[in-house]
Amino acid sequence: MLKGIPRILSPELMKILMEMGHGDEIVLADSNFPAASCARKLVRADGHAMLDLLDAILAFFPIDTYTAYPVTLMQVVPGDPMPAIWEKYRQILIHHGIQISKLGFVERMAFYEKARQSYAIVATGEESLYANIVLKKGVIEAAR
Repeated sequence: MLKGIPRILSPELMKILMEMGHGDEIVLADSNFPAASCARKLVRADGHAMLDLLDAILAFFPIDTYTAYPVTLMQVVPGDPMPAIWEKYRQILIHHGIQISKLGFVERMAFYEKARQSYAIVATGEESLYANIVLKKGVIEAAR
């Protein structure tokens, strides 16, 4: 046991987050996403809501400041409604000091390809549609 680490972050997930280097990407996938067939490394977080998981991860995970869109969502297919969860994502990102202008959108098929190239995919129990999100890891500067 360690102090200060939310229980929603499993030892396996913390290990993956620590292994990742600058520029590596992790996908937080909703329950409809084909996580197992796309993942090079798969972390199961079944039963966990995306908002809780995203908030817990961002407490530890530095976001890349050297790229235009270090946080990426899957674009909505024309005709589908805008996901309500996206506004909650924006609130969590702001809470963690991430600029909303850093939020990018990728067409659905291109998102699947991006996921296949990611370091890992976290399969959650999130039931909201279009709740998939990609985080690109940044750097932590040494104290001077």
